[in-house]
Amino acid sequence: MSKFLITGGAGYIGSHTAKLLARSGHEVVVYDNLSRGHRDLVRWGPLIEGDLRDTTLMREALRWLKPDAVIHFAAFAYVGESVAKPGLYYDNNVSGTLSLLKAMTEAGTRNLIVSSTCATYGQPARMPITEETPQVPLNPYGQSKLMMELMCADFAAAHGLHYMALRYFNACGCDPEGETGERHDPEPHLIPRALMAADGEIDRLDVFGDDYPTPDGTCIRDYIHVSDLATAHMAAALHLMDGGASGALNLGTGHGISVREIIEATARVTGRPVPHRISPRRAGDPALLVAATAKVNAILDWKARHSDIDHIISTAWNWHQQERRQQRTRL
Repeated sequence: MSKFLITGGAGYIGSHTAKLLARSGHEVVVYDNLSRGHRDLVRWGPLIEGDLRDTTLMREALRWLKPDAVIHFAAFAYVGESVAKPGLYYDNNVSGTLSLLKAMTEAGTRNLIVSSTCATYGQPARMPITEETPQVPLNPYGQSKLMMELMCADFAAAHGLHYMALRYFNACGCDPEGETGERHDPEPHLIPRALMAADGEIDRLDVFGDDYPTPDGTCIRDYIHVSDLATAHMAAALHLMDGGASGALNLGTGHGISVREIIEATARVTGRPVPHRISPRRAGDPALLVAATAKVNAILDWKARHSDIDHIISTAWNWHQQERRQQRTRL
């Protein structure tokens, strides 16, 4: 049995990873300030309620737990918000990660898995996107995640840190057993909003542009089930604990799905139409983002196994309905 400290473990991907690790026989402790996480999603280990920027508290938590690895999810992740409030993102994502790195160095904790993003690549000229694609982020969110990666590399060189930065593509879906799921306020993501439109919770889904150079004119993205992301984090942690090399890896399926195909799949899974309208393009939205996965397949012996689009939407729909039932019960 290994020990893990999960920062941001009360959030979407963090809670799924906590469940997987605990179910796999490992000890899990969550560190979260609950500013965007949820206390009821901390179900697979104790919670240390604290801010990532509190270096002293983090150092003491690491000295107490003596984890074999830290898995770091505690970052803000809304592109639009980062453009409007860049200071918030640099303070939380960059300063928070620096605080964690300092605390790990002082406590002698050596293994770190970092939540990164395909947003660090910006608008690549070629597809699929490999790990060697130039990182030219277009917004403060992507910039902050790139800075996190750079800091990890510097601490690795100076202090012997072992790290793996996992660059997600489009995280989606929910726990098939319904024990945790996606809960954002506001909810900006395509699949939850398509479900909200199908359920009548919002009037319609906005489709931002239908004139892109893609087969149906809408943007294409690489959608990966959150359960696959969780297994990749566990694989990356075990890789480092076994003496594997540090680095950065893409997490995707290698297959793109368009916005129109998401709408069609949502209607198919829910049995309900998805009211939608075509809206103007959003500035900076690339037509196509798809991951090259050969490197992560080889290094971690991992590939996405739960990311069929109907399965993704089915698990998200089950969670959505469960959340609505609970809201009605509270009312």
